[in-house]
Amino acid sequence: MPHDDTFLLPCVSGGGVEQAQRVESEGAITAVRNAPFGSTTRATSPANAGEEKRGGFVSLVGAGPGDADHLTLGALKALQSAQALLYDALVSEDILAQAPQKCVKICVGKRGDRLSVSQDKTNELMVRLAQKGLHVVRLKGGDPSVFGRVEEERLYLEAHGIGHKTLPGVTAASAAAAQFAFPLTHRGEARSVTFLTGRTKDGSIDLRDESISDPMASLVFYMSSHNAAHIEASLLRAGRSPQTPVVIIENAGRPTARALSGTLREMAALVSQAAFEGPVLMGVGTAFGYARLAATVKARLQA
Repeated sequence: MPHDDTFLLPCVSGGGVEQAQRVESEGAITAVRNAPFGSTTRATSPANAGEEKRGGFVSLVGAGPGDADHLTLGALKALQSAQALLYDALVSEDILAQAPQKCVKICVGKRGDRLSVSQDKTNELMVRLAQKGLHVVRLKGGDPSVFGRVEEERLYLEAHGIGHKTLPGVTAASAAAAQFAFPLTHRGEARSVTFLTGRTKDGSIDLRDESISDPMASLVFYMSSHNAAHIEASLLRAGRSPQTPVVIIENAGRPTARALSGTLREMAALVSQAAFEGPVLMGVGTAFGYARLAATVKARLQA
């Protein structure tokens, strides 16, 4: 184990529960539970504010899109009092560094079609650690309530009698809008914004015409670049203009963010040409025509 008592398990293939068992066998959990963190380790239930929780407790925390500057003060306080940290694959090292050195850190990240820890194992791991009397922080990219499976985790914790609270985070669409200076809604042009996902439980994507056809609706697609051609065709079929502005952003909110602009008719080709490797957002609607992209990152289809 590392000499500084930081029990960090990297994001690799395999099961989080098995990783936790290995940490426990090496004495890490016992060491953390007995460590003199002081008042910062006292996690309280919303229903019992001010009363120290004798058993374990889980904080479901939004980490934002990746840059530590996007952490809320509440998220930072939760991290600083964590005794066990279960974090997503996209959480950056500078955010992980905010947790105490003796905190058990286990990656339970999910990255699309890559080998990763299942949701069932993540749920089990939260309960295992909380039942040992630890303050467990389940650290999620973005906002837990936006495609973050947070309700599945809350229901599982409640079924096992584990107290919990949820702390919001900056979702990627909001971070992208600030980073590239475009609105998500705009008076007289974009009266609503809808977040959609290209990854569903059964792997399908269902775009109903009534939800996507409004020309005054801003659409933001998360985890959908692999379905760009299907989305483009569905939007055109629903009546959206081929000239509708689109913006496609990789690693929104991070210093490494890359953005492309174009029209709906170009969207699938832009995604294919870019060969993205990081998480991608696709914005479709009039509001995205206001995106201010630096010349070095702005791209159009080659003639």
